[in-house]
Amino acid sequence: MQSVKENLIRLHHAPQVTRPLLRKMFQIDPQLQFPFTSTPEQISRLLSIPLPRAISILHHIHDTNIMRKLDNHLQKYECVTLMDDSYPPLLKAIPDSPFVLYMTGNPQLLTDSLALSVVGTRTPSSYSLPAMKSILIPLIHFGFTLVSGMAKGIDQYAHHLACRNNGTTIAVLGSGFDHIYPTNDIALYQYLSEKQLVISEYPPDRKAEKYHFPERNRIISGLTGATFVVEARLRSGSLITVDQALEQGRDVYAMPGLAGKSTSEGCHKIINQGAKLVHSYKDILEDWLEKI
Repeated sequence: MQSVKENLIRLHHAPQVTRPLLRKMFQIDPQLQFPFTSTPEQISRLLSIPLPRAISILHHIHDTNIMRKLDNHLQKYECVTLMDDSYPPLLKAIPDSPFVLYMTGNPQLLTDSLALSVVGTRTPSSYSLPAMKSILIPLIHFGFTLVSGMAKGIDQYAHHLACRNNGTTIAVLGSGFDHIYPTNDIALYQYLSEKQLVISEYPPDRKAEKYHFPERNRIISGLTGATFVVEARLRSGSLITVDQALEQGRDVYAMPGLAGKSTSEGCHKIINQGAKLVHSYKDILEDWLEKI
């Protein structure tokens, strides 16, 4: 008999198995045995899903070639599930925790108590990068791990700042490790995967999809106690991350931008709504130390 963890990883690997469906499976059978011993008709009836979807799920989890590929992934990458003791406690506390995380690099970084999520626009202004240096480098030297999404712009710059200043950083991807996205800085991914930490809730062979990135953002905010927004437009993935951070009960900081700049409007909006305005690194550090 397979363990619950093995069952979970196999089911999670099936593209037809969503997080809501996995939750339903756990409610029916906490050991997740029934999908491996039931007929398609039984699966369809128990989960209230169309028969073709049930057939696809069973084909996937019983296909020896697919399982062989999954075994290769598990040999190459570390895998932690929601039921493991090593699962990040802060991430476990969010409303929609990922069931499975794939990791490459140094998983010890997930235990760092000082961690700050950094998000922002893919098209930063010339103003933002020097400002990021003045705020983030002192925090890096203090021992903060920077968590971001390796996207172009602010995300990649935050990762580079941590690496260049002997700090630590975690990248959260919206794709599997065999399909790195974006592709503009593969050298950064390779360095992070060897010397820092890269994580993804998507199996290594899963390509990036548009809807993955809002899903990925809840992990970025969920891994830390606070999210720092550098520059953001009014309608942006950064503000989605802010909404998720607030839903998770986490703090939100924002750097004010230049008046009239579209990339400043998002930060100004959330500052007006209560996000803490950040002039210098002390605004984050002193607030953090007060809560210890």
